[in-house]
Amino acid sequence: MASPSKAGAALAALREDLVGDVFAPGDPGYDEARTVFNSMIDRRPAVIAQCVNEDDVVRAVRFGRDLDMPIAVRGGGHSVAGMALNDGGLVVDLRHLRTVTVDPASEAVRVAGGATMSDLDRACQPHGLATTGGRVSTTGVGGFVLGGGSGWLDRWCGLAVDNLLGADLVTADGERVHASADENTELFWGLHGGGGNFGIATALTLKLHELPDFSIALVLYLPEFGPEVVRTYRELIAVGPDEASGGTIYLTGPPEEFVPPHLVGTLLCAALLTYAGPEDEMLKLAEPLLALPHEAAVVGAMPYADVQCMLDDPPGMRNYWSAEYLTGAPDDFLGVFCDQGQSVPVPTASMQVLFPLGGAIAAGPHEYPVPYRDSPWAVHPFAMWEDPAQDGQCVQWVRDACAAARPWSTGAVYLNFIGDEGAARVTAGVGAENAGRLAALKHRYDPDNVFRFNHNIRPA
Repeated sequence: MASPSKAGAALAALREDLVGDVFAPGDPGYDEARTVFNSMIDRRPAVIAQCVNEDDVVRAVRFGRDLDMPIAVRGGGHSVAGMALNDGGLVVDLRHLRTVTVDPASEAVRVAGGATMSDLDRACQPHGLATTGGRVSTTGVGGFVLGGGSGWLDRWCGLAVDNLLGADLVTADGERVHASADENTELFWGLHGGGGNFGIATALTLKLHELPDFSIALVLYLPEFGPEVVRTYRELIAVGPDEASGGTIYLTGPPEEFVPPHLVGTLLCAALLTYAGPEDEMLKLAEPLLALPHEAAVVGAMPYADVQCMLDDPPGMRNYWSAEYLTGAPDDFLGVFCDQGQSVPVPTASMQVLFPLGGAIAAGPHEYPVPYRDSPWAVHPFAMWEDPAQDGQCVQWVRDACAAARPWSTGAVYLNFIGDEGAARVTAGVGAENAGRLAALKHRYDPDNVFRFNHNIRPA
């Protein structure tokens, strides 16, 4: 690290040169600037640079490199694992880079590195266009896409990374680089699942798809009907078209209008059928779910951008997430899934989710570091709670749910769904067959492993 006098002079210069705001400990607004979605994360960076354009990002990276500071990158979304912050280093905060530019003629969209899914979806909605986004509106687009990108539309139009047309990055040397199918092609390959290891994504260009209609059926059941609900949903997906997605969920009844008051705060089982098409087609597919005894239902056509907001995760809670990608969902697994669902910590915002893959995901390009592409199902237990006294219980519940599913696991995993689970899980998230190639790419673009606050690929 640099001497205090050099660091002080450099910080003063950064404050002068950066268009955006710069925060250091003791500054008004510093604590707000270091607050993240997961309240379990409490880190104190030495400097937070809130960049407002690509030039700011370049300046911030060069500042950090000149002082030999650890550099973390904060996108627009959750960073549940806390990788957007560090202690005593620099945070390059992209949250003011939120511009979304839709080109309807070419069915493409350019998204700045700090935009959220809501920014993207709301910009595309007036044009009747969409692309695969996260399952909530508060997901950050940059980290989501570079980590693979799975959501309600992926069975229909592929993973988010399958729709990546180009990326603008600032490298660890503070240089600008563009990657696409025609330019820096090896880097472009690595960005299909390799996350933020190779640079800071200041903008991504994504392919869009015509989506004039979107519809859903969200049906709530008492938990004793869970096994029948989950089996029915599995069979529905087996015969349904790629437009159908969603999942089955064990959860605490939330205080929402569509939940009967006497069920708020109690364990429920839900089936969510999302459909990239008109209401009449969705209703025909949803008939078996609606025929089961249920307590409430939200059924009908709904703009995709509105559906994205329905299940937004509340900020400021304690979070611990994980996932297993499965070889299938046979009856014996469904029994285990339902058993684990019965043990969801209640009342918390925790959920035990089973959702389908297949369709355009499985049909997509297999040359990229996306090893879970061939898994037909995934289980995603994620715990969200408020009371620190429940930390042990909630973390253990997630670990138990994953352990129970492991006999059916492919071993691959979607890195955006997990925290720091060790180097072996990072390899499982990019594929052992891709690890060496990614490590060589890391050595080329970031030999000093500057960008290491992530699911890290070490340079080799």
